[in-house]
Amino acid sequence: MKRPLLDLLACSVCRYHPLLLDEVKGDSMDIEEGTLTCPQCGATYPIIESIPNMIPPKDR
Repeated sequence: MKRPLLDLLACSVCRYHPLLLDEVKGDSMDIEEGTLTCPQCGATYPIIESIPNMIPPKDR
């Protein structure tokens, strides 16, 4: 996932934005592994192989 995409993503549960990033693997331009967390409702979204899974947690 490219870092500038962080500015565009919002929580798919409560629509809050911006999300918090807990990065596990990546470099200055790309995020390969990690988790996005909504500071408002607490929903989490995994980033696996550079792809953020923005499906609401209850629907996964």
